[in-house]
Amino acid sequence: MSTTSGKSSIEVITKIKAPIDLCFDLATSLDLHMISTSNTNEKAIGAKSSGLVKLNDIIVWEATHFGIRQQLTSLISEYDRPFHFADTQVSGAFKSFYHDHFFSYSNGETEMIDRFNFESPLGILGKMFNNLILTSYMTNFLTQRNQVIKAYAESGKWVEVLRT
Repeated sequence: MSTTSGKSSIEVITKIKAPIDLCFDLATSLDLHMISTSNTNEKAIGAKSSGLVKLNDIIVWEATHFGIRQQLTSLISEYDRPFHFADTQVSGAFKSFYHDHFFSYSNGETEMIDRFNFESPLGILGKMFNNLILTSYMTNFLTQRNQVIKAYAESGKWVEVLRT
């Protein structure tokens, strides 16, 4: 984790014993995303609400974080299957965010790297909130989500969410 000029950055690395294509598809699955974030009741509520995301898809999310029901709209701003995709906040609670997802494969294992760069609104209060609460919260959120991707990929449960 790092913080510079009010912006914070988180990196989460997850190793998965499954092919890169499968891990990438699970990470881009809206259906698995909603399963992995059930504790915040996160749902895709816009025109794109299931299946796999692709370049230029716009996703409207509704979720409860810190006891507050909120909406966030993100754009799939980069897409290079099966190596990388990125989503960028269009509107929502953050002042800004940019979330990279990188994938590489070696020795029977996919390494998935999440880099989440964000900035909270409210100036110095936002910076304090990032340092005291939000960075840890988002790190745990991403780690838990990636553990669900790992569990589905390694167990064969992936067939429940990926339509072939």
